[in-house]
Formats: sequence, C-alpha cells, structure tokens
Amino acid sequence: MTKRQFAKKTGRRAAAVAATLGVLFAASPAQAATGEGLDRRALREALDAVHEAGMYGLYGEVRDGAKSWRGASGVADVRTNRPVKPDMVHRVGSITKTFTAVAVLQQVARGTIELDAPIGRYLPDVVPGERGQKITVRMLLNHTSHIADLVGPAFPSLYENSTQSLDDHRFRKLTRLQTAKFGLDAPPTGEPGATPGVYSNTNYVLAGLLLEKVTGTKAEDYITRHVIREAGLRHTAFPRTPHIPGPHSKAYESMLGLIDPPRDYSVYDMSWVTTAGALTSTMDDLNRFYRALLRGELIGPAELAEMKKTVPVVAGGLLDYGLGIYAYDLPCGRFWGHSGSVFGMATESATSEDGERQISMGVNRTKYQTIDENGQVVPHDIDYASARFVVLGACGDVQARTAKQGYVPFAADGVRVKR
Repeated sequence: MTKRQFAKKTGRRAAAVAATLGVLFAASPAQAATGEGLDRRALREALDAVHEAGMYGLYGEVRDGAKSWRGASGVADVRTNRPVKPDMVHRVGSITKTFTAVAVLQQVARGTIELDAPIGRYLPDVVPGERGQKITVRMLLNHTSHIADLVGPAFPSLYENSTQSLDDHRFRKLTRLQTAKFGLDAPPTGEPGATPGVYSNTNYVLAGLLLEKVTGTKAEDYITRHVIREAGLRHTAFPRTPHIPGPHSKAYESMLGLIDPPRDYSVYDMSWVTTAGALTSTMDDLNRFYRALLRGELIGPAELAEMKKTVPVVAGGLLDYGLGIYAYDLPCGRFWGHSGSVFGMATESATSEDGERQISMGVNRTKYQTIDENGQVVPHDIDYASARFVVLGACGDVQARTAKQGYVPFAADGVRVKR
C-alpha cells in the first residue's frame, strides 16, 4: 500500500486522533468573557481531578486582571515520584506558531513582507514554479496552503504501526530546508487557498525560512530578540540542545496504546519541527505573552486585526484559525490562543479578547486514549477532567458547572498513527 493510499484509508482514524485533541465547545457568543473571579479552592480541586483521572503530572496558571493563581498536581517522574511544580519549563509545541506569526507580522508592518504576496517571490528555490505563485504568505499562516504536514514523512514507522522511528531519530539534526521538504515532497491536501484548510506544521517551517530570507538572521534568533524579549519573557527559549533548559518534567508518550508502559521523550532534538513547534516555556510566560499580544504590545492594531481573520481549518474537527492563533468559543465568550503537543507533553493557552482572563495548562502524558474496533479514539476520563479545569479557569465555577462537557483540550498536532 502506498502512503497516499494509506492516508486515504486511514483518514477517518487520523481525524479521530486529532479530534480527540480538539476544541468542541458550544458557546454563547453574546456572553462576555469576564469570568467570576478566582475560586482558588475550586481550581485546586479541578487540577487535582485531572491527576486523579490518570494524568501523571500537570501545572496551570489562571489570571483575572491583576489576580492570578498557580498550581501543580502529580509527579514529574513516575520512577522517583519527584513532584511537578507550577513554574516548570515545558515543551509547548505548536504554541510556537503564534510566536512565529507575530514575527512575520512585524515584518509585514515594516513592509518587507506582503501577506498576500506569493511565497515564490521570497523563496523561489524552496517553493518553485506555479505552486510558489499560487501559495501566499497568508495561506502559510492560516493553513490554507494545502502543503502536507511533515510529521508522517519525518517519522515513517508511524505508517506501519510502529514507533521505531521516534526512537531512531531522538538525536537527528535537520536543517530547516530538510524539514520543509518532508511536507513539500508529499502529495498536497488540496488546492492552494481552498477552505477548509488543513493543519500542517510544514507551513510554519516555511515561515521560518521566510523570516530568515527577509531579515538575514536565523529565525530563532529573530523571534528571541523581537518577540520573546519584547514580551518580557524570562523562561521561554528555543533549546540549543535536545535537553529542556531549566527545571522540567519528564514527557511520557503512549501513542494510543503503541507504547505501553508510556515512554519518556523529554530528551529530544526538536530540529524536526523548529519554528512550528520547538519552543519551551512556562505557564506564566505563556499568559504574559498572550496578554501582551492581545493588548497590542507586540504588533500594531492593523496586524492584530489580520491575525484575527479566521478560516475553517481541519485539525480533526474544525478550528476557526487566524494567523498563528485560533478562536476558542467557550461558554463565557470568545478566547484566543493556541494549543500544542509534542511527544509526551501537551499545552493549552487561552486568553479573553481584552487580555484580562487567561488559562494556561501543561501536561506530561500524551495520547493516553485507546482506539475502538472502528478506529475511533475513545475519550479518557483525563479529557473530561481537563475540560472542567480549562472552563473553570476561563469562565468561573458557575459556567463550568453548567457547560456541556463535549470538549477535550489540545486541538492542534493530532499525530497520524496506523492502529
């Protein structure tokens, strides 16, 4: 069976994997996202409930204006029972995309990049010919380029019911161009610009190459100087080695039952995803970043307005995806942010329109769910407990108690595996 045939045959299963990581909340847009203050006892109990449901360890921070609450529950290492702490450094996966999009939009404001210009104008040797003329910078940032995702080609054993390639490539060092070619050389998922878009890490690796072309600076260095430092973040970085910098948890991956018991992937060379998902951060830094972004402290009002223009994007379910952020329509109103998942760690970060109410959480065990006989992912108690914590943090206790619990967190980065 070819990879194209496999992708078609397992499309429903792949969608189910991503949907299990998806935002499925029904909301009332008329309600203001103001929350109801911080019920510290309720937040503590809700966080503990996620651990009690089976998550090894997690941490979260909730903000309501000048008030904040931080907590952690469970263990960072299942062998030693070392506890997790609220300020641990965490691989935040696709939340990196928001940082990369901000950097590109800064260049848009400077006039060195045009959002609706073809990517072939800037990277003619990387995306050549007709394809390079049809795909615009905007299409990269909102996932309507229909360039295939790189995860499957980068880890081909996932097509064969095996995680061998995950272990074989722990210390593989790739260039950004090599990484981009994983997706560029695969069959496209549709015509450029067509909606719904299809979520693809390749788009944001190309955005990194674009940044380097117009700035003459390594993309990670530019983002560090002009986004991370501009936001006043002290614990956010692109790691220069396979190790997570600073105090951190292990990262336990189950890959939907392929890995039993779960295996630690906290030491991993992240050059395979670079500007699409390699950042490490803390929950406090993530809240600082999204508050600064939504208050217009990192890009101007025109660029922020472009960032909030959404299109439907398939990431299992449908996301209302803008330029590096997407909308969360929670029971108390609209929030903005992103989720992220790497092997063994997942993150969620959502901020209200006015930047006042925020929730960020990180967990150290991923794809812990099972798959039924129809190839559908079966939600775990962890999913429902996590949903309760996210809604409680964003909306307050009354909304959390009355919300429909159809939501499971971590929308982005559904990994396709053959099961």
